[in-house]
Amino acid sequence: MSTRTASAETGVEHAARQRHTRLMKMPRTMPLVVYSIAAVFGLLLLWTAVTVSGLVGPGYLPTPQGMATEFAALLQDGYKGKSLWAHIEASLFRTITGFLIGAAVGIPLGLLSGYSKIVGAMFSPIMAFVRPIPPIAFIPMAVLYFGLGETGKIVLILFTAFNYAFVNAHAGAAGVPLAYFRASQSMGLSRAQTFFRVVLPAAVPQIFTGLKVAMALSWAVVVAAELVGAQAGLGFMISDAAQLFRIPVVFIGIALIGVIGLILNALLTGAEDKLVHWKGR
Repeated sequence: MSTRTASAETGVEHAARQRHTRLMKMPRTMPLVVYSIAAVFGLLLLWTAVTVSGLVGPGYLPTPQGMATEFAALLQDGYKGKSLWAHIEASLFRTITGFLIGAAVGIPLGLLSGYSKIVGAMFSPIMAFVRPIPPIAFIPMAVLYFGLGETGKIVLILFTAFNYAFVNAHAGAAGVPLAYFRASQSMGLSRAQTFFRVVLPAAVPQIFTGLKVAMALSWAVVVAAELVGAQAGLGFMISDAAQLFRIPVVFIGIALIGVIGLILNALLTGAEDKLVHWKGR
């Protein structure tokens, strides 16, 4: 018996050593962030090579050094009498105001239309008609009805955020599995209780997906909205600099839009991770 036990222990130890040896011989994979950083540095190197070699003139694509110099000048002197932060704040104010109002209206209506067949029948033809229309097409009407002030720009962003918040909230409520409703019926829940305890939690992941899309598109639309009648904002800065052929300022404005868009998306993703802890479970 003892001989059998000793041989079994020896076999287990041998298998463990072999497993350890195989693991040590396996190539270690690098973290994905390393590839991301390498791609960014590769793009910067390509940009530097193209501009320094003269393949593309500085009038069309400024050098990284020229961009850094112009960015430092914008930080110090601003643009058209306003600081760079004032232009960023103007665009953020319009975007966040329109986004919050559009989401606050679109999410409840989308949930109701997805949960109630009657409400869904009422909104379905209207949204099917409105959804394909790009928000930029409403710029002339916004100027006509609301003038060149802030209201027209916020209304355009509101329309964009409402559209995508409504669609995703509707999809989240309409896509709740039938088993969830049967479980709520077996527990004797009312329609209101089913909505708040079953439908709403099940739809929240889809709602956050819609919010991230709505935020990205709202941030894009504000640039187009600021091309008409604005005196501050990143869109105004890009348009005005392009007319004056200040190409580095144009590229800086575009880069700022991308960086701020990444930050806004990261904030929504972080909120989703904190609030929707049951996602994927």
